[in-house]
Amino acid sequence: MSTAPEPGTVLVLSASPRAGSRPDWLGDHVTRLLTEAGCRARHLKVRDLPSEALVHAEAGDPELARACAAVDSAEGLVLITPIYRAAYSGLLKLFLDALPRHALAGKTVMPLATGGSAAHVLALDYTLRPVAQTMGARHVVRGHFVHDEELPRLQGRIEPVARTEAAVGAAVSVFHRALLQGAQPTPTVQPWNVGA
Repeated sequence: MSTAPEPGTVLVLSASPRAGSRPDWLGDHVTRLLTEAGCRARHLKVRDLPSEALVHAEAGDPELARACAAVDSAEGLVLITPIYRAAYSGLLKLFLDALPRHALAGKTVMPLATGGSAAHVLALDYTLRPVAQTMGARHVVRGHFVHDEELPRLQGRIEPVARTEAAVGAAVSVFHRALLQGAQPTPTVQPWNVGA
């Protein structure tokens, strides 16, 4: 009797230098959605890591070492970044540079981004996807871009428009399915199923 694969552990990384940012809101929202789907999800805000350790990629720093270990133990990663000048944030770049070269090997990855121009949509495919693939990701699901206008601030709080919550929810569902597929056991090669 086969059992359903476990949903897995997911690390949600948001990489905005500003507290209360749209990427922070997305990180909290995505973590909640994944938890409701049965995943063990955790949200890590990269800006909370020691800046000196990040800039110098100090592997011996305890907080940075814990963050790198969280990446290593996760089966899936959600990378959330603001888009600045058609590229992901420098904060995310610093963190990714602190990881081992193939730190994403075997993992399912979903990039998410926020930005003030629809022209930034392509940054997910042209900047963040190749980095995840180069770092060995097993599967990089299609990214999702959220325009700043879809996450307006009302009296200091981010209040997403309904279609945005639905679109992010759909993207998370695709990621969750890919994560479950990655948890499926690899079929054993037998003489009768080679080339099947």
